[in-house]
Amino acid sequence: MVKLIIFDLDNTLTDFLRMKESAIEAAVKSMIDAGLMFPKEKIEEEIFKIYNEEGIEHQRVFNKLLIKLIGKVDYKIMAAGIVAYRRAREASLVLYPHVNATLIELIKRGFKLAVVSDAPREEAWLRLCYLQLHHMFDLVLAFEDTGEQKPSPVPFETALTRLGVKPEEALMIGDWPERDIVGASKLGIKTVFARYGDTFEVESSGADYEIDDVSHILDIVDQLNK
Repeated sequence: MVKLIIFDLDNTLTDFLRMKESAIEAAVKSMIDAGLMFPKEKIEEEIFKIYNEEGIEHQRVFNKLLIKLIGKVDYKIMAAGIVAYRRAREASLVLYPHVNATLIELIKRGFKLAVVSDAPREEAWLRLCYLQLHHMFDLVLAFEDTGEQKPSPVPFETALTRLGVKPEEALMIGDWPERDIVGASKLGIKTVFARYGDTFEVESSGADYEIDDVSHILDIVDQLNK
């Protein structure tokens, strides 16, 4: 019987990629207005190069961008970019359809809920609080909580241990097969591929189930808990 539902955060509960792209576009336009005389496409290309090298959550991307493009940090340009980025991020950070209703229904049915994310702890909690999801989960594990990233089984083991649940009593939902699905499967946790959040055009996820809408989780737990 399933007792615990574990969610990935980005591209599973919230459309992280769309938010990131909108925030970067706004930042680039603002930096150009503040005096960064390079084509928009060139600036965006350099930003994504830095993210590819340092990780998508890297916090000093604009510092490195300016040093690379103009040889120094121009604080007027950097500040303009940061302010525009933050404003656009807040405006475009939204839940996928039916997330809120699905979580509430799972809570009503008595399921424990957890988030296991590779995001930095501060960023994960900021996103959850902005989305008003911070009170819905029994446990939230970010990177610093275990020091391990998925597909390591450690984050999943930690969630199971802290919530007193066996692997066969848990269900993992995520958008990244090589991390979410593989990591959970190593422990015998049943897995669900969030195809609605797929950014890699995955053909075969290797998950036990695939869903096109988060609300379909309710059908899966009904089936498993018959």
